[in-house]
Amino acid sequence: MRILAIGAHPDDVEILCGGTLAKYKARGDHVTIMIATNGNVGSPVLSKEEIAAVRRKEAEASAACIGADLIWMGYDDEFLFHDRETRMAFINAIRKAAPDVMFVHGNNDYHPDHRICGEIAMDCRIPVTVPLIETEYPPMPRIPHVFVMDNLGGVGFEPEFYVDVTDVNEMKSRMIRAHASQDQWLNYQYGMDYVEFVSKTSAARGMVIGVQHAEAFRSLPMYPVMGGASLLP
Repeated sequence: MRILAIGAHPDDVEILCGGTLAKYKARGDHVTIMIATNGNVGSPVLSKEEIAAVRRKEAEASAACIGADLIWMGYDDEFLFHDRETRMAFINAIRKAAPDVMFVHGNNDYHPDHRICGEIAMDCRIPVTVPLIETEYPPMPRIPHVFVMDNLGGVGFEPEFYVDVTDVNEMKSRMIRAHASQDQWLNYQYGMDYVEFVSKTSAARGMVIGVQHAEAFRSLPMYPVMGGASLLP
């Protein structure tokens, strides 16, 4: 299968479904990570241009951990908006990845970029198949199934499905550690230990199903629903 995970910021995908992506890749599926914004306000010391360049390199290193492709959209951090131009760019990028399955942010996560990124991706799932919507890449033959990723920290999210990621938890941690500048930023901004925070969330999700670490998802509850739990690794 072809898998596309769409995150608002560099590292969002790793936090919320990095283990699941690692499992897909390990079994031979094609994985693409798409990042909407460039993280260009995520530093207390570097300029916008400097931190954006750093975060792109970190995203490339993280994707390389599992051999995933990377699509870098480059929108300004904290200022992602749902307009015609952005939707067309998302349609083109999704067509480039040509996924059978997409992972997107939910509509009640804490960050506006997360919510807007998820909204755009959800609203593009049908237009990517429409021939008269013309982009660089051709229309997809089939509407992808969409899984909604957990909210950060699991706050306000009611899981429908779980993926046991215990066996790939170290790989997930490697992917997250590749985003070293974000570790520094979150410690500065929130006083949090990056990897520890993510590990606690996956441990809490894992406890529900009796494993050490898990990631949680829901199918997008909108017509048409193209699949279900059998599409998860």
